[in-house]
Amino acid sequence: MSKPITLGDVLLGIEAGKSFQTTEVLAREHEMGVLKVSAVTWSAFRPDQAKVVIGYEPDERHRVRAGDLLISRANTRELVGAVVLVDKDYPQRILSDKTLRLVVDPQRADKSFLMYSLRSAVARTHIEEFATGSSDSMRNIGQSVITSIPLVLPPLEEQQRIAARLKAQLAAVEEARQAAQAQVKDADALKAALYRGAFQGVVPAALPLDLEDAPAGWRWLKLADLARLESGHTPSRARPDWWGGDISWLSLTEIRALDGQWVKSTEIRTNAAGIANSSARILPRGTVCFSRTASVGFVALMAEPMATSQDFANWVCGDDLDPEFLMYALIRARTELRALATGATHKTIYMPMLGSFHLCLPDRSTQGAIVQALKAQLAAAEEARQAAQVQLDEIKRLPGRLLAQVFGLVT
Repeated sequence: MSKPITLGDVLLGIEAGKSFQTTEVLAREHEMGVLKVSAVTWSAFRPDQAKVVIGYEPDERHRVRAGDLLISRANTRELVGAVVLVDKDYPQRILSDKTLRLVVDPQRADKSFLMYSLRSAVARTHIEEFATGSSDSMRNIGQSVITSIPLVLPPLEEQQRIAARLKAQLAAVEEARQAAQAQVKDADALKAALYRGAFQGVVPAALPLDLEDAPAGWRWLKLADLARLESGHTPSRARPDWWGGDISWLSLTEIRALDGQWVKSTEIRTNAAGIANSSARILPRGTVCFSRTASVGFVALMAEPMATSQDFANWVCGDDLDPEFLMYALIRARTELRALATGATHKTIYMPMLGSFHLCLPDRSTQGAIVQALKAQLAAAEEARQAAQVQLDEIKRLPGRLLAQVFGLVT
């Protein structure tokens, strides 16, 4: 094998587009469009990621052509320096000043081999080390950084063999990734189907004008007649002595992770002084907490007495309503309930509207039977989903491992 060299040693040049006046509209296939940085990622070239350019006939050098090896000189820390090999001519797509074409000496390097090499850990370490910019959300690399990327090149024929083998292996990995992704989606779809089945196809929480026909043996009742509606409150943040005590306080920062669960305690806690000096109330075990602003529609159950922020509607259920049944009903109706939220900055369902919610339900014993069956079914579905997700995460790591294996041998 040859000694380490740099990318600049195998380039005949680097060609850039220019900064164009564009609209903010994505260009359709037949429209002239300048590439966004998102057109060059770790997957295939994305010609759909281009902004419309009006009234400009580009220089032929700026058009995207089959065989172009493109590198992004500006993007996030993870994506700056991403490289793709274009599969065909795209006469309606033009390079921007942030998308560079690497002109490769065909006598020294194979473009596919270079693409994989530039995705390897050695190249990525170099790019991320020398990328500039005050924020990780937008980093930049100049041509001097690009040309100094270290490479190790075997003879050209071996480059071509390695590239062909990697292409086949990565194609198989991509096929496996798509299959695993489908399994995750199927598991999510199964959970949605379980909710629909448990509530016999009815959206069980709704406003009076949206009530569907109740299944046999079920009836619609005003939720406020079945449970006491309570809001929450936030003790003053200017009083640190009111925080860090022994009273759990549920907030939006935790509700996503607690969705659909019994909550024993929270990370954020207040104390007796915080409760006494605010409108916050300690609510009993079994209270159903529904996030009504910003992160609308997440639901949890209090396993111990605690308080919540004002971002929640809290229902303390009466004897005729199983708290878990209400939680699952609200989760089943999540999409429809989120559509009720209004507001320019943060979408909110306001308390008067929450007070008018109606619930479709059977008798209490049937509610309990539905809860137990649904809980077991959801647990099985979640187990399947987690297994599929573990498999998917493992597959996502395979490309990096293949590159590390290959370029660990090219020394």
